[in-house]
Amino acid sequence: MKRYLSFSVVFCILLLTQGISFAQVDIVELDNPVYDFLQRMQIKKKIVGYNSANLPLSGYEVGNFLKQLNEKRKTLSQTDKDLLDYYDIEFEKDVYGTVNKQSSLFSNFDLEKIFDNKKQKHLYVYNDSNAVFYVDYYGNLSYRTSSGDSLGSHSILLGNGGFGVSGTLFNSVGFSLKAYNGAKLSGDSSDFQFARQTDKTIYANGNTYDFNNKTYYDYYTGYLRYQTATNWFGLSVGRYQLTQGTGFMDKLFLSENSVPFDFAKVDLKYKAISYSFLYGSLRGDSLGVELNSKNIATHNLDIRFSEAFKVGFFESVIITNSSFSFTFLNPISLLISAELNKASQGDAPNVNNNLMGFDAEVVPVKNLAFQGSMIIDDLQFSSLFSDSSEISNKFGFQFGTYWTDAFTVPDLTLKLEYTRLNPFVYAHKSNKAQYTNWNLPLGPNLPPNSDQIAAGLYFNYGSRVKTSLVYQHQRSGEGIILDSAGNVVINYGGNINNGTGESNVSPKFLAGNRVNRDIITFNLSWEPIRQYFINFMYVHRLINNEFESRELNDDYFFATFQVNY
Repeated sequence: MKRYLSFSVVFCILLLTQGISFAQVDIVELDNPVYDFLQRMQIKKKIVGYNSANLPLSGYEVGNFLKQLNEKRKTLSQTDKDLLDYYDIEFEKDVYGTVNKQSSLFSNFDLEKIFDNKKQKHLYVYNDSNAVFYVDYYGNLSYRTSSGDSLGSHSILLGNGGFGVSGTLFNSVGFSLKAYNGAKLSGDSSDFQFARQTDKTIYANGNTYDFNNKTYYDYYTGYLRYQTATNWFGLSVGRYQLTQGTGFMDKLFLSENSVPFDFAKVDLKYKAISYSFLYGSLRGDSLGVELNSKNIATHNLDIRFSEAFKVGFFESVIITNSSFSFTFLNPISLLISAELNKASQGDAPNVNNNLMGFDAEVVPVKNLAFQGSMIIDDLQFSSLFSDSSEISNKFGFQFGTYWTDAFTVPDLTLKLEYTRLNPFVYAHKSNKAQYTNWNLPLGPNLPPNSDQIAAGLYFNYGSRVKTSLVYQHQRSGEGIILDSAGNVVINYGGNINNGTGESNVSPKFLAGNRVNRDIITFNLSWEPIRQYFINFMYVHRLINNEFESRELNDDYFFATFQVNY
């Protein structure tokens, strides 16, 4: 009976979507630089309807924005024209409905195809009126080295290789599977631990997480997705990276600082309103003890009042001690109310962690944008205006500026952002429901009881060379004071994974063991041949432990050769 019902549902979907012009509904991955391009075009007021506060998008949506830009091609700078030409080829099916500039290496194999600089290369392409299907290869070699006081001196060569399959069936069902394996090719186990500390994909991996001297890892993303013809409804089930929030350099709500997790997601869009509901599974632990279950539910509502002004509302709950809960599966609800009226989750009260957030983005004039975001952790209205408000209500703030064609230099972008997290923001007193996945933050890459000033310069040299220079200054208050019996007397709220004693005291902002960090990051990406990349990354990090009058200097460098087709 269940099998019959499944076939019936699929048949109905396929029947309803016949006759619709072909559109790809598979996801454009978040690490695709087309999103940087589209955000610049939005702030330059070349496209309408783009929203960077809820990503990624489908190929159908990306293609529509590229169509808008093709209509305004004459108004673009030469670099932006080059980038548009580049993406017109990559997203040819979404823009033009053809695959004439897609090269299939396994069809009529020719060695020259491997280095074709004018077509988008794939191992295999299939296309007809009902389906498009791609098979791709992904591989890279990455040499990494470090020196310094906390990282030590290391050098390692890593190799990664894998495959990807993706496509769209009957204009409405998208699918993707991308999987690869990586391994240490040179270096010792301590060098591999350096790689693990500086690469979230290696860090958050079952092969390396238990420190058992394994020097290989694997990684995958995959999903099945349904989207209606006019994109008013979308349903995704699977695993891929996603973000929510308006932050220009980092995001308060849902960021890229952790690795993808498994989820089901519903997207609704109508004119200026978009809404997303997500329910997913996270990897969690409690002070090093692995949890049996840790889940997340989020609601995200964005309203675009005009192309110059939009606002958003976000709420989330981290759920522990419950492998599945219908209470939080309701996509039309308030999660804070659902938490207060939830079914039993055991004897411990307040075992879950609720967050609520608001953001806004303003583009007052061409080339300039501002954003502001606020997050409230464990909002309690009863104590919001009382003397104990800061104990139960923890706040985080972020303000940012985005200026493209900065200083009248074409194609130069300047980003400025200030972020402040009060003590215990994203942490939780249960030490189970902190806002993390694999102990990595789901929000900004900044500890609680900290603030950060960040500035970044970004520049494109044509369509094949991209550079960025980012400076971050961070201030943090850390530490826990114990009594003679080992009980917590004061926790300064600076560790996202340790909220012990949160309800006892409200420490002042930046109180505790004071730590300052200055971080400089330089990135250069060169694509000499289409889909062949040479990437360089250099990071200098100065850590000033004021509480012990000690400074730590670290440097690390990545050089990576990458092939994607």
